[in-house]
Amino acid sequence: MDFSNLTLITPSRIDSRWSREDIRGALRVRFSIGRNSYRVDPGLYKLGNPGKKAEVIVTANYKLSFDVVRKNLVGMDAWILVLETYGINVWCAAGKGTFGTDELIRQIKDSRLDLYVSNKRVIVPQLGGPGISGHKVKESSGFAVKFGPVRAEDLRDYLAGGLKKDQAMRSVRFDLKDRLILAPVEVVNSLRYLLYAMVIMVGISGISSHGYSLTDLWNEGVLAALYLILAYFTGAFLSPVLLPWLPFRHFGGKGMVAGFATFGIVALLSWSSNPPLYFAGWFLISGAISSFLAMNFTGASTYTSLSGVQKEMRLFVPLQIAFVVVGLVMIVVSKFV
Repeated sequence: MDFSNLTLITPSRIDSRWSREDIRGALRVRFSIGRNSYRVDPGLYKLGNPGKKAEVIVTANYKLSFDVVRKNLVGMDAWILVLETYGINVWCAAGKGTFGTDELIRQIKDSRLDLYVSNKRVIVPQLGGPGISGHKVKESSGFAVKFGPVRAEDLRDYLAGGLKKDQAMRSVRFDLKDRLILAPVEVVNSLRYLLYAMVIMVGISGISSHGYSLTDLWNEGVLAALYLILAYFTGAFLSPVLLPWLPFRHFGGKGMVAGFATFGIVALLSWSSNPPLYFAGWFLISGAISSFLAMNFTGASTYTSLSGVQKEMRLFVPLQIAFVVVGLVMIVVSKFV
């Protein structure tokens, strides 16, 4: 490829160490605060003092992905080539097509990478594989593509081992640490739906056989809010934490079991003058809410595929809607029996 008529842009120098703002930013996006705008400019960056034989690590311009890569290369000299993924991480961007062949070729061209490195190769994270066609990159840019480890934490060993991966580096895991990291994002992302549900359920709580009761609105409304919070916490946090030990392969099934179990325990401990029909209604609603929230983790796991997610949604979404509708009817009817 001829780069002779292009303007040379000097790569920015970066450090492996995180600043306080980097740490604060990482904590914010873990709770989904400003996540969609947390990005760095695409292009070529120099870490340490890389020469022409230094490796080129490719990543997304989601800043947390970029920061994790540079953090795991502490003390090393390397080039980091950042693709424009519009603030989306490598795995998701590869599925959407933004972490893709054309963008990689464009960044190689725009950064004039061949002026900085002589080994004519770039290292792409394994999770970016679905979006990258290695032979097309080679044909268009002259750079070979090497698919590196799944996790940035394995980059040092991968580079030190002559760009060879062992089975652990190839394995996509979704262990407890991963699930705990993702849970806060899901907890925050769906909060507005929790508030909407609270307004509806608290309003329903005032219905009584004697008309609309403000006393029931207060007494049962508080209980309804607590039941909703329990179902929400179960689906968004407890279900992913207990994921390997919950029955069923589908996330919807796992979440439903967790929702039924947690409400069942609470109902037994807090049994009051409310009729069984009231608790049966909340039992169904709790399972449906927990099931729906647990399904949000399908895209972050190794448990299912795209077709599996679609199949799961076709199966569980109608069931969740039915449980909520039937549960609401049972709660209202329980006030007149």
